[in-house]
Amino acid sequence: MDLLSSLQWVEVDLPEILGYKERILSNEKPKCPLERVRLDLSDTAARRELFQTLGNTGQKAIIISEGLLTYLSEGEVSTLAEDLARIGSFQRWIFDIASPGLLKMIQKNTHAQFDVAVARLKFAPANGPDCFLAHGWKLLEVRSILKTAAKINRLTFFMRLISLLPENPANAGSRPWSGVCLVTAPAD
Repeated sequence: MDLLSSLQWVEVDLPEILGYKERILSNEKPKCPLERVRLDLSDTAARRELFQTLGNTGQKAIIISEGLLTYLSEGEVSTLAEDLARIGSFQRWIFDIASPGLLKMIQKNTHAQFDVAVARLKFAPANGPDCFLAHGWKLLEVRSILKTAAKINRLTFFMRLISLLPENPANAGSRPWSGVCLVTAPAD
């Protein structure tokens, strides 16, 4: 990515994931300062300590959590959202979520396809992105992954037809839906 050299990038993930990424990307040179933190974000105490440290060192931060929330329970997502909202410099948060219908479909297909124990997917709020309002965040934007894929011509013909159907992320329920959300701290 073409990033500003003044940007400070902090990547937090499980030790095994970061080890794998470092091996794969060993020949790449970051365009900005990069710090990798090996941490299981479900460890609440360690997470809060890290967030406080990061919050004290930066003035403006955007948090990107891709592929994380679905592995956490509703309670874990709630406390994560509240922990992030407490840090004044954490001004924006981008995350992906799925509907209960999509989660159920993924769980069924994943177990059937791999026939092995895989990490259990848990989080798919019935009220979609609105669930974050109660935890100190305000919705700025929600983009459907299906509709975005259609716009950039990344779907089969059949899926393009499906993408023409109307969507309501706050009321997706049993319908398969996923999206990327941008939220802001209410003080913004």
